[in-house]
Amino acid sequence: MSTRHSAKVRGGAAAVAAVVLAITVAGCGTGSDNKPTSEQDSTSAKSQGQTSKQQAPSTIPTPTPTEVLASVNGEGGMTLTINSAVRDAGGFLTVSGQFKNTGSQAFASTAAWRGNELTSSGASVAGVTLVDKAGKKRYYVLRDTDGRCLCTTGLTVIEAGQSVPFFAQFPVPPAGTNQVDFNMPTFATATVKISG
Repeated sequence: MSTRHSAKVRGGAAAVAAVVLAITVAGCGTGSDNKPTSEQDSTSAKSQGQTSKQQAPSTIPTPTPTEVLASVNGEGGMTLTINSAVRDAGGFLTVSGQFKNTGSQAFASTAAWRGNELTSSGASVAGVTLVDKAGKKRYYVLRDTDGRCLCTTGLTVIEAGQSVPFFAQFPVPPAGTNQVDFNMPTFATATVKISG
């Protein structure tokens, strides 16, 4: 009887010793190899600060896309360059490019660019349309569920010499349509080749 009892005690002691050893090893793993918590927090805060600084808008101009599908002039020294018109997998046609103020004064007459848009998107390029001459169809900028355009917004003033990127998404024309007319209020019509 005493032999059975002592075997149980030894087995229980071994289990307790295994648990203590596991806790000790786990405790050792977090101490010496890693920085103290205050240094980790400090380093993390510094790296987050650097990240947020890098993500903030900068004054460094973005590189100008090299491909030019069309370039047209508007009023007040504004030019519009279209760099891509791509069919997306989701059933959209995304047109993107840049406005550039080649004049000597700031351009603030962007209200016409929003077309009939009054409230949802505010200052935007919501007034742009595409015309498929062959299919005899006009395409308007797509909207989200809140009625806002799927296009560049916030265009109020473009300073002299400044370039501003833009985009607008439209329903995708049929696969046989390989070019459309891009109509932006206050600009000449541009014929644009579709890719994708």
